[in-house]
Amino acid sequence: MDAINREILSLLQEDGRMSATDLATRVGLSLSSCHRRLRDLEQSGAIERYRAVVARAAVGLTFEALIFVTMSHTDLHTITAFEEAVVAIPNVVDAQRLFGEPDYMMRVLTRDMAAYQELYDTELGALPGVQRLTSTMVMKRLGAEGTVPL
Repeated sequence: MDAINREILSLLQEDGRMSATDLATRVGLSLSSCHRRLRDLEQSGAIERYRAVVARAAVGLTFEALIFVTMSHTDLHTITAFEEAVVAIPNVVDAQRLFGEPDYMMRVLTRDMAAYQELYDTELGALPGVQRLTSTMVMKRLGAEGTVPL
């Protein structure tokens, strides 16, 4: 991973729709050289995918909560069932297994607190192996989401 590849990645994090021509100009490469580097970055897995970042409020998802999960059992069967159930819930936009307590942290988006309560009561509270759910409401998001410091 050289400095030019890092610059390409940084620019694409800012604008994933930047044309290869503009990208080549910005990093000082020929178009063919830039295309080759892009292909190599994609094939190596350094670029996992391209996507649009959707404004939550524009699609009515104005409530965000962080949920900390403590499991009652951590055997392989329970963990597998829990993780499969979590990834099947569309409102869970991020989930991470942690070392120590709590066992998991999830980020959930809903249209409002009433929708969150319904999701909590019907789906989150019924997740396999859960001993305790502790949630907190996100007041404000700071900084750019999802960028990797390069």
